[in-house]
Order: sequence, then C-alpha cells, then structure tokens
Amino acid sequence: MSENPRVPLLSLRQISLRFGAVEALVGVDLDVHAHQVVALVGDNGAGKSTLAKVISGVLQPDSGLIEIDGVEQTIPSPSAAHALGIATVFQDLALCGNLDVTSNIFLGRELTDGALLDDGRMEQMARGILRDLTLRIPSVRTPLSELSAGQRQAVAIARTLIGSPRLVVLDEPTAALSVAQTAEVLTYIERLRDLGHGVILISHNMNDVRAVSDRIVVLRHGRNNGAFDADTASYESILAAITGATSQDNEMLRRMAALR
Repeated sequence: MSENPRVPLLSLRQISLRFGAVEALVGVDLDVHAHQVVALVGDNGAGKSTLAKVISGVLQPDSGLIEIDGVEQTIPSPSAAHALGIATVFQDLALCGNLDVTSNIFLGRELTDGALLDDGRMEQMARGILRDLTLRIPSVRTPLSELSAGQRQAVAIARTLIGSPRLVVLDEPTAALSVAQTAEVLTYIERLRDLGHGVILISHNMNDVRAVSDRIVVLRHGRNNGAFDADTASYESILAAITGATSQDNEMLRRMAALR
C-alpha cells in the first residue's frame, strides 16, 4: 500500500480499446485516490462501462498504462483485478434471489471448515460487513427475494468488501431505484469513502453524482472531455462537457439547469 497520499490508488494513462472499426476508448486518463469518490459520467455510448470493464479485468486495452500505487500493472482477468484489490458491482448485480444475504455476500468465495461450509464464520463476517457499512437489513439470513431493490444493491456493495478491496467500481448503482432507496445507496457510497476506499461511480444521474462525488470525469465518444471539482463545478459546465455544447448553447443549458 502506498504511503504517499499524492500517488493515486489507480492511475490510467492513454487507455485505448477498439472493437473492430469502433473506437470504444481513445487515450483515456483517470486518477482515483483513496478516500475519494470519482464520478464517471457521459452520454450512452461514451465508454463508461467499457472503461469499468477494463479496470475490472473483463476487457483488456489495446494500449495504455495502468498503475496501482504508482506501479505498472496488467489486469488480464477479473481474478487478477480482485488480487490487486479491485472490486466491481455491475448493473446486473449477479445475485441469487433464492439465497439469503450471507450466501450472496460469499457467493463463489465460500469459507469452509474441512469438507463443510463454515456457515458460522461466514454469518459472523457478514454481520461485521453490514455493520461497517451501516446497512439496514433485518437479518443476514433473510432471503434476497424478500429485500427491496435498494437493499439488494446494498448486499451487492457489501459483497465487494470480501477480500478487503481498496478500489470499488459501481456501475449505475441507483438505476431504477426509488428516491428513498437512492438516498440509502448514496449513504453506503459515502461510507465506502469514509472507510478509506477509492470509489468509481458510474451514473447518468447528476443529482446523485454531485451529492457524493469529490471529482467528476466526463467521457464523450470514448475520450476525456473534462474533469471537474464536484463542489465548485456548475451543472451547466458539466452538461456542456457531456453533450459537447458550444458557447452558443450556454443559454439553453442555463434554462435546462433552471428546470432541474
């Protein structure tokens, strides 16, 4: 673990990836520090989920540099990403509704005692993770099918903490959630930051992004198109970077912002 706070936990430089003739990513740069939430925003097809898959080892870039704590790394697979301390929650969550909370948290990483599952230890660790994140779930033995959409998202986030990752990538974690469920999930994201993790938040919802992010990075057509301090950047400037608006569009953007 790096002892220099100036060295990013994750640093991407000039990441490029093609699918045939399609340029999915072109020279993308991204830095994420510990104790920081970096929002990755952009229109559909901007390359956000593709970049998340590169970071998670699902896809391998054609070129570019990936550094963890200032040390060059390759991420050839999801298991390699996990070994480097990177955990990801994709939009499909990859949870099982017929299993309880504990079983979902340890799905694919079950603890054993000899030839048998160590249910007691897994349940104890699950309770500890839920407590660390201050998750509001009735019991670790509650079937996932009985939980709300927000609670299921919370279980998916809790699952990432198995193995003590340092970087958590969240792909549209508040999509299709109610206002109350969204607020709950945003609280969990803030808690991840408080626990010292670096967080990459991919979202279309600018209100969510501005509520929890420290920095906002915009992708457009697979390229960097702006980076902003979340506390000081205006809604109009971020929207202009997302849409590629020119100065002639400023009045329209101001009117759109007023209607938020």
